[in-house]
Amino acid sequence: MIKQIVSIANFNSLYEILHEIKENLAFDIVKYEGDKNKFINTLIIINSNEKYFTEKNVLIFNDLPMSLIRLVELININLIRLKFNLQSKININGYELNINSKFFYKDNIYLKLTEKEIEIILYLNQKKIKYNVLDLQKNIWGYSPDLETHTVETHIYRLRKKIDDKFNDKNFIRSQKEGYYIDTKEK
Repeated sequence: MIKQIVSIANFNSLYEILHEIKENLAFDIVKYEGDKNKFINTLIIINSNEKYFTEKNVLIFNDLPMSLIRLVELININLIRLKFNLQSKININGYELNINSKFFYKDNIYLKLTEKEIEIILYLNQKKIKYNVLDLQKNIWGYSPDLETHTVETHIYRLRKKIDDKFNDKNFIRSQKEGYYIDTKEK
């Protein structure tokens, strides 16, 4: 996931306050070092990790001064909007996963997924390692390793079957003795 950035021009005190609590923020805070004269009485929020200033990834507040509560509210709204937009297209091995609409698609063929199926795909794709049943049971379902269940195997089986039936792809989610994984090779 792309780390969001809040860039502040001409408001050093706000920058200093946020910089002091940066460990508790869900975004990075940086000083805007561009042409500050262009943004007198303006706070800039850059909504991505883009290194270059462009109008498409910037929200500009001109109605200043504003309360800190209102500022935090506006920052949160825009970071949520960015997260929503970023989730609209995740590429995984030649497929696209849209978390917002819950569609998994390739070559104009669409497959509707459940929330749990999306969680499984995202979890298996986040690191290129093999996850065993107990790991998936604990981290996706929150079950204790002592619990005897076939939930993981059943969900993986059904998800693999759905993908194979729709895309004729038996190897999207692979399994070996060490566990389940998504092959990193682009198809």
